[in-house]
Amino acid sequence: MGLILVASVVSLSRAQFALTAMYHWLFVPLTLGLSFIIAIMESLYVKTGNEEWKRITKFWMTLFGINFAIGIATGIILEFEFGTNWSNYSWFVGDIFGAPLAIEGILAFFMESTFVAVMFFGWTKVSKGFHLLSTWLVFVGSNLSALWILVANAWMQNPVGMRFNPDTARNEMVNFWEMLSPVAINKFFHTLTSGYVLAAVFVCGISAWFLIRRREQFLAIKSITVACIFGLISSVLLAISGDSSARLIAHTQPMKLAAMEGVYHGNEGQSLMAIGILVKSEQKNLKNEYHVVKYRIEIPHLLSFLAFGKFNAFVPGVDDLIQGNHQYGLISAKEKIARGKTARNTLMRLYQARKSHDTATYNNLKEKFHERNFVDNQFRYFGYGFLNDTNSLIPNVPLVFYSFHIMVVLGFFFILLFLLLLLFIRKKSLEIHRFWLWISLWSMPLAYIASQSGWVVSEVGRQPWVVQDLMPAVAAISQIDASAVETTFILFAVLFTALLIAEFSIMIKQIRLGSKKEK
Repeated sequence: MGLILVASVVSLSRAQFALTAMYHWLFVPLTLGLSFIIAIMESLYVKTGNEEWKRITKFWMTLFGINFAIGIATGIILEFEFGTNWSNYSWFVGDIFGAPLAIEGILAFFMESTFVAVMFFGWTKVSKGFHLLSTWLVFVGSNLSALWILVANAWMQNPVGMRFNPDTARNEMVNFWEMLSPVAINKFFHTLTSGYVLAAVFVCGISAWFLIRRREQFLAIKSITVACIFGLISSVLLAISGDSSARLIAHTQPMKLAAMEGVYHGNEGQSLMAIGILVKSEQKNLKNEYHVVKYRIEIPHLLSFLAFGKFNAFVPGVDDLIQGNHQYGLISAKEKIARGKTARNTLMRLYQARKSHDTATYNNLKEKFHERNFVDNQFRYFGYGFLNDTNSLIPNVPLVFYSFHIMVVLGFFFILLFLLLLLFIRKKSLEIHRFWLWISLWSMPLAYIASQSGWVVSEVGRQPWVVQDLMPAVAAISQIDASAVETTFILFAVLFTALLIAEFSIMIKQIRLGSKKEK
């Protein structure tokens, strides 16, 4: 019964955090990208002195403001959940995780909030140059804010720069700068550029609607031009950072890579799955629920090359990571769980020795946590000691697989869209290509689907870990009643949906009003 209640709290807490994060992520990418596009447009206004650019800037700034305000509300709730639902996690690594979040709040968010006021209300109160500087600082502040949040998230997926203190059973930071690891930097650029692409598609979609309705034609064509150039450059950088992400994941989270590509049995010279459909395996003797990829189009050897830089490199599959593969030095999940339990038992014996004032035993056990052999071969798998079932180490493979492929396919589609729109603008024929204007309009939800798919790959693909290899979700939750989480889940779902409807309604109203002529 107790285990059922714990499982229920874990599932509900996971669902609540996923709900909050996904709603929050509906607003953040547009803020990141639109702040950049607005700064570019205002720079064109200051450089050319053309009042039309000022009108264009103000129009997009209004939509930015609506999105910015509602995005903050969901973000604040997200941070509170670490204390309410994930208090064990906050205890275990709060000293480390809290540092980048504190910098985000004190430095980046403070800068963003200060200059956003000048950006909206300072047109007639400060000089052109200072107003432009404020707009750029809003962009810098919003992007710096994303940097520190993503550094914290990347640390959970690749914990570095810390050591375990057996006296307090907490991890403590020893080198802050190690948190700016290649995983963190790459995650920042990949997430940032994905937000830029979403914002570019958003601007193209709204502008296309104006052209379809034969309204605001100057604003629409100029906005599409800026957005397409911006989106095309961002898309190329997004693809480059995506390639780097896959290489880093291959080393730090091989199970996630296996799920992304639907690889159950690893091979040398592993093919890259371009397209495929997962179906349940008909083999009855398998312990886990395996899938096979059918109707597939694959590129031979490419996954091995992209992941490890060699066409014949071995890429482990789900089965290799669960059952182990001695040929390639992979120990089984069962062995990792046994080593994790040894590390946990050592810690529990240490606390029993301290409680009984057995100083000699206490000092001997404490010394173990400083021995390289114990740290590398036992404590490294500490988180596995909370698990009993090796199947719990396998994420939802179909969800990760399809999310990853949807994200990639849509990424290439947006590149094609930006190129075509730029071609039509160059030929001065954009208004007559109404089919592509409608495609641009309906690409807006696709941009959000691609963005959400990226987060699903990142967060579902790392399950069951809250902190990779050190703390699974089952050990991270607060000791609270499942009904409390259930109640707040429903409240948040209603509140976030109301906020989303409010944003949607206000945005549509503002878009229908169009830009305002300067008096």
